[in-house]
Amino acid sequence: MLQNLILTGGLYHPFDDSAATLAEILEEVGVSSVVTSDLDHGFDLLKSGAFDLLTVYALRWTMPQEKFKDAREAWAYQVSEQSRSSVAKHLRAGKGILALHTAAICFDDWPEWREAVGAGWQWGHSFHPPLGEVHVQPTHKPHPIVGNTAAFSLIDEAYTLMDTLPGLQPLLEIRAGTQSSYSPCLWTRETGGGRVVYDALGHDSTSFLQTDHKGIVQRSCLWASGRLS
Repeated sequence: MLQNLILTGGLYHPFDDSAATLAEILEEVGVSSVVTSDLDHGFDLLKSGAFDLLTVYALRWTMPQEKFKDAREAWAYQVSEQSRSSVAKHLRAGKGILALHTAAICFDDWPEWREAVGAGWQWGHSFHPPLGEVHVQPTHKPHPIVGNTAAFSLIDEAYTLMDTLPGLQPLLEIRAGTQSSYSPCLWTRETGGGRVVYDALGHDSTSFLQTDHKGIVQRSCLWASGRLS
């Protein structure tokens, strides 16, 4: 089986429950996951080289914003140089990263993380409508992750106006609420010697268990791990 390390935990999301669901749906396609909310411990585990995939499904950043001052002691996080090196080594070995939903907000003190993911949350600019129905449509860029997926809807958060790198070619786009235009949602990157997939969906288990999204997450994992091309 492929070996996957899931880093999780943080504010506003039922991470314990939904990370367990994520591990279950990945096991269906031959992926065994270790799940931890202790990020330092997780990055230490990554150093072993035993994992084919690193999945970041967490909401951990430095929290400089005043509104989060009461949450900093519990949830603020800075990425050590040792942890950064572990991720760079993982990619140089040709291994993969699956970055889900809040991963684009994580690790704001680490510019290379934004480069790897392809986007970052821009406070005061990026936003999402309330949790609710999100409309998803393929961009018709051929890719095995999307395959013949047709447009679908699910209950989730539609991340909008993120700070994306130039030249990204999304595989899926989303809109929600009163939005009239679509925002990029899913894309792939090859960086540092490895493969990265970012999927902006995934607020909770309901999102991961929606049939179309479940298949996309499973195929994203396999593609990032080099088992799907």
